[in-house]
Amino acid sequence: MTQAQPSPGEWAAAVTALRGLPPGARVLLACHVNPDGDALGSMLGFGLGLRRFAPSLVVEATFPGPMTVPPPFDQLPGVSMLVPAGAVTLPDAMLVFDAASAERLGPLAATLATAPVGIVLDHHASNAGFGAINLIDPSAAATSVVAEGLLSRLGVPLDAEIAECLYVALATDTGSFRHSSTTPAVHELAARLIATGIPVGDISRRLFDTRSYGAVRLFGVALARTALEPAGGLGLAWTYVTLDDLAEFDQPPGAVEALIDSVRCVAEADVACVVKPVAPHEWSVSLRSKGAVDVSRIAVGLGGGGHRFAAGFSATGTVEGVMAAIRAALDDRVALVDQG
Repeated sequence: MTQAQPSPGEWAAAVTALRGLPPGARVLLACHVNPDGDALGSMLGFGLGLRRFAPSLVVEATFPGPMTVPPPFDQLPGVSMLVPAGAVTLPDAMLVFDAASAERLGPLAATLATAPVGIVLDHHASNAGFGAINLIDPSAAATSVVAEGLLSRLGVPLDAEIAECLYVALATDTGSFRHSSTTPAVHELAARLIATGIPVGDISRRLFDTRSYGAVRLFGVALARTALEPAGGLGLAWTYVTLDDLAEFDQPPGAVEALIDSVRCVAEADVACVVKPVAPHEWSVSLRSKGAVDVSRIAVGLGGGGHRFAAGFSATGTVEGVMAAIRAALDDRVALVDQG
């Protein structure tokens, strides 16, 4: 595990590295596969700020997998920076956002390893630090907090476009400011972002109160197959979505990212899980806990990462096989707790 917060030396190293880039240098920003609001918002917000900081830099952004940005994130300022991962060549500097491990970058991990400057910005406690420079703050409510901290140290003022990206990141990772990670500092940052004039009402409606008719029907199917079982004696509520489900309702994979929030409402379960399709026999798994289980430890054991109450991992095989691995990990976690 990494230290509690980035040290002054790590902040200084990141600032020095970016200030030292020559005019025309190519900077690649990357985030994890199946990016969420924090990954995209932090990355694009920082990219816009970096362009303000040094207009001569060539700044591009990417993530592994198909270059598809689901609503509402397709309306973020800065989406024009996105390029397919397959078109990426070795940059002069690479910054990674919201990826708890190198594995979450897929083939882009090799690009980070060979880039002359490699900086990782993240807030997952499971992140051991896989960049040459690591700005990892598990106490931060979102990676956007770290991104804003670096922009501030570079002397980049907030404007409405940067602020909208960072606000989307902050709002989504705090569950619209409902999670326990919502500290006074989170509200202070939100206030500074709002002060730039961003349309908070419109942004919140897009993020939390808008879903296509097809997505609503898809959610209904997925919720109808939700199972509740006494895994580890704690209660596990889980469901899954298949590629056929997505095709039937004409929905992109990102349409089911919010499904976990409905499953986690089950009162009888401490742990919630949604298994989502990536490709045939490939899955992205979301885990949530109400407090009795550290799901980040389960996710790390299965090749992923995250936070104590919110984590995830990628898997291959069948849904039954994925759930068997989760049950076994959950039982092991409970046994460790019982042993004190």
